[in-house]
Amino acid sequence: MGRRILAILTAAVIALVGAVLVLVYARGADARAVAAASPTKVYVTNTAISAGTSLKDAVRLGQLVQTEVAARAKPVGALEKVDEDNSDLVAVSDLTPGQYVLAAAFGDTPVGEKALQVGAGKLAVSVQLQDPARVGTFVTPGSYLTIFMTYSMSAINKSSDGAADPKALGTGTSILLDNAKVIAMGDASLTPAPATADGGQPAQSASFLVTLEVTPEQAVRLVHGINNYTLYAGLRGSELKIDPNLSISDQTMLKDRTR
Repeated sequence: MGRRILAILTAAVIALVGAVLVLVYARGADARAVAAASPTKVYVTNTAISAGTSLKDAVRLGQLVQTEVAARAKPVGALEKVDEDNSDLVAVSDLTPGQYVLAAAFGDTPVGEKALQVGAGKLAVSVQLQDPARVGTFVTPGSYLTIFMTYSMSAINKSSDGAADPKALGTGTSILLDNAKVIAMGDASLTPAPATADGGQPAQSASFLVTLEVTPEQAVRLVHGINNYTLYAGLRGSELKIDPNLSISDQTMLKDRTR
């Protein structure tokens, strides 16, 4: 009888130990599964990104967005963060929408044989700017500019008989284009400068050719501005919102100074 009780107790102890071992294993398996599926942050392309676009601008414009994937599904070499160490790097080639972005997709300079890369549905329009107007030598392909235009106020303020309104003389300045992407820099124009009366070439001022990627609607405004107004460019920062209706004239500027 004693042996039977001992056997029963031994069997119970073995069953209990087995149950504990199974429970421990199951918990370990759950922990391993959770670790494997633990979400990690990576970047994906939301829209097409042209070669030469800086990493910070791609994020600012929503071309590059952050998402989460399971650790086991994260591509090797995936881009995991954008900070001051890599934000100035540029896309070395065109990136298509909906792809995981590798850190190696961004580098110091774009590669490829295309002399000028224009995004789908866009136009490349060149603007001849005086050297200070292009912010010295700091504008490079991949930069974004705000283009200002200065014009005569008498051209837009006339009396009922068509004459210039004497109360609206002077000049005004407004925003022509905002967030215009620079895709090339150079010192040669697509339209040669006209020759002088004696057949020689006109004296060259300190100017530079900036080629912008714009929509057809923006191109019309830009070409009209080039041919009729004085243009100036400002280099955009990564965190900037500009009111497209910002403007000032001689009168409003002088009034502001007297306040």
